[in-house]
Amino acid sequence: MTHLAEIPAWAAVLTALLLLTGAVLTLIGTVGLLRFDSFYQRVHAPTLGSTLGIGCVLLASMLFFSVLETRAILHEVLITALMVVTTPITLMLLARAALYRDRTEGSDEVPPPPSD
Repeated sequence: MTHLAEIPAWAAVLTALLLLTGAVLTLIGTVGLLRFDSFYQRVHAPTLGSTLGIGCVLLASMLFFSVLETRAILHEVLITALMVVTTPITLMLLARAALYRDRTEGSDEVPPPPSD
């Protein structure tokens, strides 16, 4: 059998709520990716959705396995740290590359570079 019968009701409900919240946040980021027009708008919504969504999913995982094994399970902390650090950096690098490309091509949609 499984060990799911050993999980208290409060932990199961909280885990389910965190998983649903994470899924909804990720879905909102995905809808934002499809809905927005320009690259700069599109890159922002999935970054927020994925960062917050994966955070809720990882909290649910930490809670579930910590209660199941009656000791703190902290493997997900490393994953959370990597996601929180790498996702915004990736967003910034993609946006800067697109901005450089658009300025090089002479696009009117981006502001001119600052004069020093």
